[in-house]
Amino acid sequence: MKASSVSNKRQKRKRISVLIPCYNEEENVVAMSKAVEEELKKSCQAYDYEIVFIDNHSTDNTRPLLRALCKNNKKIKAIFNARNFGQFNSPYYGITQLDGDCVISISCDFQDPVELIPTLVQKWEEGAKIVAAIKTQSDEDKFVRFLRTCYYKIIHKMSQVEQIEHFTGFGLYDKAFIEVLRGLHDPTPFLRGIVAELGFKRVDVPYKQARRRAGKTHNDWYSLFDAAMLSFTSYTKQGLRVATIGGFTVSVVAFLLGVAYTVAKLLYWNRFVAGTIPILISVLFLGSLQLFFIGFLGEYIMSMNNRIMNRPLVIEEERINFD
Repeated sequence: MKASSVSNKRQKRKRISVLIPCYNEEENVVAMSKAVEEELKKSCQAYDYEIVFIDNHSTDNTRPLLRALCKNNKKIKAIFNARNFGQFNSPYYGITQLDGDCVISISCDFQDPVELIPTLVQKWEEGAKIVAAIKTQSDEDKFVRFLRTCYYKIIHKMSQVEQIEHFTGFGLYDKAFIEVLRGLHDPTPFLRGIVAELGFKRVDVPYKQARRRAGKTHNDWYSLFDAAMLSFTSYTKQGLRVATIGGFTVSVVAFLLGVAYTVAKLLYWNRFVAGTIPILISVLFLGSLQLFFIGFLGEYIMSMNNRIMNRPLVIEEERINFD
């Protein structure tokens, strides 16, 4: 009877699922799994846990290392993607595949502090459905952080949905919120915007982002631009409004300048000298303005196209240690 009672208590323990997205992190995966497990055993002893790596088609030694980790510890699991599905799809898909009472998403490069896990769990137990870790300080390049801050300010002004400044996705998500994520069927999900949009009870926890422990960052300027455009096209319509209003304004100004040019030519024909340089500059300006707005409109069209095609978020190649 006592043994049965103990067994039932163990089954009723809440489970924490820790998701660690990775791509070419051979220098970090082993240390990261060890750090997370040690923190969970030290600070979250009342909970069951699992540590799940979702590998976005690494080309280095990451996968063999993950296989070894999974072989030696059944609480460590892995999902291997068939190819690289991007920096947003892979973590989002990983979150929806876990069935813990909560999921903690944390980066594999140690920029997100493992020591913050107990605080996230505590805020969750106090009633928060989402605990968002916010970068209030960072050891990253100051110019890059300045650009990020400017981006957040702009998107905050333009978006009708609250945007969480300096939130990267690091945080804790309750299973009720994850169940909603499973039902969205968004082929181009932007988790940072979804967290703010859906209205679940959220608590923000500040932290200082450290530098990458080892390896090379994969967030180049193109990936940052891709993130910015996904946010703009998903949560703002002001860009299109600016294009419409801007195009109308420029056309009015061009019309008035044309009228002024014609009047001046008629009244002062003998003294009027038609300059080719001002005309050339005007043509180049108007042409570049048109190309800019066409490109901006194209970003919206690409976003719509991805959603219309409704391709799968991720295609799995293999799972390890999943029942």
